[in-house]
Amino acid sequence: MIRILRAVVAAGVLAVGAITGVALGGSASADTQICEQYGTTVIQNRYVVQNNRWGTSAQQCVNVTGTGTGFSITRQDGSNPTNGAPTAYPSVFYGCHYTNCSPGTTLPMQVSQISSATSSIDYTYVSGATYNASYDIWLDPTPKRDGVNQMEIMIWLNRQGPIQPIGSRVGTTTLVGRTWEVWQGSNGANNVISYVAPSPISSLSFSVLDFVADVRNRGAITNSWYLTSIQAGFEPWQGGVGLAVNSFSAGVNGGGTNPTTPPPTTAPPTTPPPSGATCAVRYAPTNTWNTGYTAEVTVTNTGATPVTGWTLAYPLPAGQQITGSWNATVTQNGSTATARNLSYNATISPGASVTFGHQVSTSSGYAAPSGFTLNGTACTRL
Repeated sequence: MIRILRAVVAAGVLAVGAITGVALGGSASADTQICEQYGTTVIQNRYVVQNNRWGTSAQQCVNVTGTGTGFSITRQDGSNPTNGAPTAYPSVFYGCHYTNCSPGTTLPMQVSQISSATSSIDYTYVSGATYNASYDIWLDPTPKRDGVNQMEIMIWLNRQGPIQPIGSRVGTTTLVGRTWEVWQGSNGANNVISYVAPSPISSLSFSVLDFVADVRNRGAITNSWYLTSIQAGFEPWQGGVGLAVNSFSAGVNGGGTNPTTPPPTTAPPTTPPPSGATCAVRYAPTNTWNTGYTAEVTVTNTGATPVTGWTLAYPLPAGQQITGSWNATVTQNGSTATARNLSYNATISPGASVTFGHQVSTSSGYAAPSGFTLNGTACTRL
């Protein structure tokens, strides 16, 4: 399923500041109803509740409890086909979302500087509706407080109806004492890795860093990226009145250096560099399964001058097809893959490296490319 990034539709509204204009403002002391499309209110002087009806013109309302612990959906008139995008993402968040930052938040914060990031959530579910209970973790290479972040981690604690995450299923993993299906893909605006519970989970307390570390180990982010927001709510496709976040908490503390996860090191060359080579490439699988794999590609400038603007070309073994990428724009023409820099990693200084990743579908298992050229120059294979 290809799903439009939620709240992208709001970008034009945000540009003129309308989201703060419709905020129902202040800390909730009595029940507060939000029906405005992008209306928000603050609870506990710490979190922001948002209606965020981005995927339909039909009415939706949420009620924020007077105790300020959560919200419930009281009206949801939208109905979208299950092979497309949901109608909305009513949710509560800590951090920054489209220029709206929760009071006193410590986010954005660089992953390497986080000593702890904990959260808890408690849901009420309903029957007869099509929705997911979605917990979102957003990251970006920069301390971004507005617009689309480049990495979305989704945790589906409940899935009702014939819906599925973005991309394709790439395997399973065990995190926070539970087994999760893992899905990976892109919605065209950002990369998404989703963790789907095989059966509904109504409450969960956990370390956000466990999921961040798993995504990092898949090559999708590095410790230099920034955690920008933590969000929890629902994505309804059809129905959903009565769905509720009963309570939500999140806290992120600084002062960490990730001592248990040493920074990646570049392996020494196993073959002598080609004559005149000024680049070296390391290609390593981060996850493999029967019909595909993900790989991390590290490009090092071994020359004496900076590389400004880079294109890495490499032949893919027979039967391989690129299905997604992150930290670079990767295209494929026949058996040749071409990766191009993004705006934030266009320059590689002498001795420095950039890392990107991609997902590949294949019928013959994992096999690495036979060689690489950077801006037309052959590179050393590490």
